[in-house]
Amino acid sequence: MRVFRPTARLAAMLLASSLLVGCASSGSTDEEEDEFAGVAERELYEEARDSLERRNFTAAITRLEALDTRFPFGNHAEQAQLELIYAYHESGDWEAARAASSRFIRLHPSHPQADYALYMRGLASWQAGRFSLERLKLIDISKRDLGASRDAYTDFSELVRLYPNSQYAPDAQQRIVYLRNLISRHELHVADYYLRRGAYLAAVERGRWVIENYPETEASRDALAVMVEGYLGLEMRDRAREVLEVLIENAPRHDQLRGRTFEPRHVRAQSLSA
Repeated sequence: MRVFRPTARLAAMLLASSLLVGCASSGSTDEEEDEFAGVAERELYEEARDSLERRNFTAAITRLEALDTRFPFGNHAEQAQLELIYAYHESGDWEAARAASSRFIRLHPSHPQADYALYMRGLASWQAGRFSLERLKLIDISKRDLGASRDAYTDFSELVRLYPNSQYAPDAQQRIVYLRNLISRHELHVADYYLRRGAYLAAVERGRWVIENYPETEASRDALAVMVEGYLGLEMRDRAREVLEVLIENAPRHDQLRGRTFEPRHVRAQSLSA
């Protein structure tokens, strides 16, 4: 079989073409890098501010990122980092908003607006955990993965703890109440799943976790019912009766109660009377 071998002239042409392609590629990169070359810090910051005011967040982010890169210790460095958090948030880039907030808190833990950065970090997680159909009540987000919502709960709780007098604390506290109920409801969905699958000990543990961590939520009453039913599944009727007494005391009108008698929903067991 004959093997094709390029002539010296063809090899030289191929080499020249590859160099031209490389130069063109590196040229576009340099052009991007040089977009703000020679632009003074103040001018770049004013351009970013103007873009923010016009709600052109793409342009604002480009300029704030350039400002952060070119003038990391400049006069506008800290303010640019704060406004970059805001720009990421308003553009819907929750991950970038969280990362920028975490970076600001790490670099400036004693900054007067560290509470703002922490609040925005929680708010980004809050937004990441929302779903567009939630308001229409077409889905129950407590049945979804709540990783982002748990992050938001942690951030807002930390804000209230570290900065109780912050202007953002009241709003954070309200969101904590909502998230506390959301997370506890989610745990109960998991507990119900365990009951249906016959994992009674796991269901009891989930119910106990809700009661221990979120005793003030409405879900804590259902958590007691989960524990009663889980103990019935484990054939521990004495323990089930102890929890039933607590359920009757705290939620006498619970939908699984008929007077002082508990009706199991998922477990094949006789009704239990206190």
